[in-house]
Amino acid sequence: MKILIMVDMEGISGITSSDQVNADSGRFYAEGRQYVTWETNACIDGCFAGGADEVIVRDAHMYGKNLLWEQLDPRAQYVVGQTGDIRLPDIESCDGVILLGYHAMAGTPGAVLEHTMSSAGWQKLKVNGTAFGEIGIDAAYAGEYGVPVILVSGDDKCCAEARSLIPGVLTAQVKEAYSLCGARLLSREAAHALIRRKSAEAAGRCLGQRPFSVAHPVTITLEVTERSPLPSLRNRPYLRCIDGHTIEVTADSFVDAFWKILL
Repeated sequence: MKILIMVDMEGISGITSSDQVNADSGRFYAEGRQYVTWETNACIDGCFAGGADEVIVRDAHMYGKNLLWEQLDPRAQYVVGQTGDIRLPDIESCDGVILLGYHAMAGTPGAVLEHTMSSAGWQKLKVNGTAFGEIGIDAAYAGEYGVPVILVSGDDKCCAEARSLIPGVLTAQVKEAYSLCGARLLSREAAHALIRRKSAEAAGRCLGQRPFSVAHPVTITLEVTERSPLPSLRNRPYLRCIDGHTIEVTADSFVDAFWKILL
């Protein structure tokens, strides 16, 4: 059994501010890197305890250079840095995906560091009329390859979003969000124990999970923030301009629609 762990930072235990996830923030970012490395190792350990034979980890926050390589569990393999149009590495050969340290979608009241893809540029994303964040994006992307998302971790708002969207998914709540930059945290030991236990449970039931899917054809609607320019439509005839802040695309698959709206 092969599991892909997609690692973001905003939903990691101990992280409550943008300084901890921004590479320009000095010691605060160094603190965030340590926290995400600890939690990634706890997740890996749980996956192997639950029966995984192979674990691949993608450092998926910003430029993909956040994990402390020298401290990582040697049993896993790691995808770091920019990956171009490879969003979920080796997804074709995976049995399950874990979304570790994820966050709620843009506009979620009171969620820690809520956003969708770009806090500066994206206001709202809809897939076939339903609001999606990064949880939905990656679940639908994996679902195109017949692979289920088996566990999502983050704050309470993130976990509630995952459960409302993905039937049967396990969640691991490591903090209760109070505001964009405030939360009530578990202790480090309790958070890591929870991640380890939930990862083992998710791996153990992985082969019985059904992938998340969206109806085809797939229409993605993107509303940008007030001061973000819309992309040029000159060489992108598949894009439709809905209004001064909104574009839309329809394609035969989610993956195709996602890359057409993104690139």
